[in-house]
Amino acid sequence: MAETKDAVTVVNDFWQSRWDTYFTGTYEPPTVFGEYVAGTPDAPTCGGRPAVPNNAFYCPSGDYIAWDAQLMREGYAKGDSMVYLVIAHEWGHAVQHRVTGLTAEAPELQADCLAGATLFGSEELQFETGDTEELAQTLTDLADRTPWTESEDHGDAEERITAFNNGGSGGVDACLPR
Repeated sequence: MAETKDAVTVVNDFWQSRWDTYFTGTYEPPTVFGEYVAGTPDAPTCGGRPAVPNNAFYCPSGDYIAWDAQLMREGYAKGDSMVYLVIAHEWGHAVQHRVTGLTAEAPELQADCLAGATLFGSEELQFETGDTEELAQTLTDLADRTPWTESEDHGDAEERITAFNNGGSGGVDACLPR
């Protein structure tokens, strides 16, 4: 897998080419604020709350995704798969926001599922040796033990990996409420 810009392109291309297969209406991608440095004047806010360090998020009120530069740098040092996963997960929240009635009982796990569907469903993405292990490690590292989440926001490592794999093997349909 490659770098952040490529991840944004891959994820957007997936949804742009498949939106009509799953949803009605016209596909509109979220704005990509991109990289920020927490605590600086240029860092985004969402709903009046400043962006926090070592995080990535989708802001519904601004309809944008953003990620902390340090989070991506540290993740990329372990392998490039993390960058794709984080962007696909946050894009999953943008998809949830666009589709009435889509959000499941556990929106973070649904975003993981949509990320799996996106990455494994992309025709542009080529997995390299070790990528699936990197993805599992990232989901483990970013489970509920992170300081910016409430307990059980994202699910434990096993729940996150299961949700991601469900999307990866079952596609977008596996992520939709039944």
